[in-house]
Amino acid sequence: MAGSTDNEAPGRSAGPLAGLRVLDISTVYAAPFAASLLADLGADVVKVELPGSGDPLRGMEPFDGEESLSWASLTRNKRCVTLDLRREQGQEILLKLLAGRDVLFENFRPGTLDRWGLEADRLRAANPDLVIIRVSGYGQTGPYRAKAGFGTPATAFSGYAYITGYPDRPPVLPPVSLTDYVTGMFAAIGALSALYHRDALGGQGQEIDVALYESMFRLLESVVAGYDRLGQVRERSGNQMSASVPAGMFGTADGRWMVLTTSTDRTFNRLAPLMGRPDMLTDPRYATNRARVEHRDEVNAIVGEWFAGHSAEEIQRRCDEDGVPVSPVLSVADAFAEPHYAARDMIVEVDHPKLGRVRLPGVVPKFSSTPGAVRNAGPGLGQHNHEVYGELGLDEADLARLSDEGVI
Repeated sequence: MAGSTDNEAPGRSAGPLAGLRVLDISTVYAAPFAASLLADLGADVVKVELPGSGDPLRGMEPFDGEESLSWASLTRNKRCVTLDLRREQGQEILLKLLAGRDVLFENFRPGTLDRWGLEADRLRAANPDLVIIRVSGYGQTGPYRAKAGFGTPATAFSGYAYITGYPDRPPVLPPVSLTDYVTGMFAAIGALSALYHRDALGGQGQEIDVALYESMFRLLESVVAGYDRLGQVRERSGNQMSASVPAGMFGTADGRWMVLTTSTDRTFNRLAPLMGRPDMLTDPRYATNRARVEHRDEVNAIVGEWFAGHSAEEIQRRCDEDGVPVSPVLSVADAFAEPHYAARDMIVEVDHPKLGRVRLPGVVPKFSSTPGAVRNAGPGLGQHNHEVYGELGLDEADLARLSDEGVI
């Protein structure tokens, strides 16, 4: 059964980041995901949206009726307000919000906030200790800084798409917004690192520049080093790992797919006898990973034949007994039924303002003493206007006037 969480108010939780105050004026995926990670761990995150239309993520599938489930998940644990940052009154309110915040996340195209009059000096004047996280497609500097940037073009520009897919087919893009999520993780690391420098080392607030394409390029360590030193251009290799053999996807007798990896010779030394092929351990073609890489097709054929002769359940049992890393390929339906997910609260059930109870991915990582939590899902447009703006001293009359004027 899926885990559940108490319906605590967002921004009022325990967790390792309890007391951290974050303002999120970004949209869609990368920077909002970074803010969401901090919110999971207890930070009070206030999400700012444009009055009327809100974040474009509200219009993205999948939908349950009129409600975006992508929005429900990515804005979990946040308090949502509306504010038009292009208007002077909206900017004045923004600066008041910043005065009490530790971190600001933004992902406008570089130069946009400056054109609106929200240049860095003005933001810094409102809060000299503020950590500003700027997420963009190509970074705040360089010849491409002003280009429109989204996750999929950045995946292509990073080189990641080039090596993904099969040799005889076009490059493949990830089926989820992988570049945005990876960038969000780097942005969260940047925020916490800047806060440590500010608070533990006596530093000041600073700006953190996070580019979508750079986040993915950072993952290509052996690809970059291989080209630099050896002139190698890594090509697409399907489900095979270039650096270790056997490692990849194999079909079972009962029509399942399983993934095996033997990244070390020690692991292969356990696999070969398990397959009834102890002779491979003394055969110079297979005895070391370096040799197996040179004889990749032969090794994969032997392993594939063994997988094809057994059921997924039997393979899993025997590999587990002998310490060989293997896993079935799970669908999301399989994950929902998997007891290990339930045991670790990786699917949690929370309240949604219109849908009732919804299930979402749990918190990563797990803390032994100060665990994070998913406390709510998908706040409505401007749901927390009265609460958040009330903290600034604005009363009902102020809010009514600002609403009539389209500021909030």
